[in-house]
Amino acid sequence: MSNAKPLLSFAAIRERLREVSLPAGDHVVGIHTGGTVPAALVAYRMGLPLDYLHLRFRNPDNKPESDAPRLLAPVPDIPPGVSILLVDDVSVSRATFRRARACFPRHPVVTIAFKGSADVVLFPEIEGCVRWPWSVPSDVEPARKPG
Repeated sequence: MSNAKPLLSFAAIRERLREVSLPAGDHVVGIHTGGTVPAALVAYRMGLPLDYLHLRFRNPDNKPESDAPRLLAPVPDIPPGVSILLVDDVSVSRATFRRARACFPRHPVVTIAFKGSADVVLFPEIEGCVRWPWSVPSDVEPARKPG
């Protein structure tokens, strides 16, 4: 029996983005780095501007780095009252979403996760880990430039 994470394809994600009813919003904010591609996909589908919030809670091995998510860069300057769709790939405890919401106290915020726990979840039926189509497997060597 394999412990490999199943790969969720771009085709499946594209289809789910078409099917799911996303709430209205004025601006998309992705949680950097896990939410980088998911936020871009949501912003593209909705035709909305996109910014990123640089928060870090887990390291590349998915282990918490601190007791709470840390802000690593200035918060995007979005005018007060603008409604925000806050996007991440996975949310388990919602700790990162809670920290991110606190960065936008004068904005209505709706959270969107592709998997896990949020106001809107694209794949609520998926309980275990998955491989995202934009993730580079750790056992792949980067290409080297000739010369």
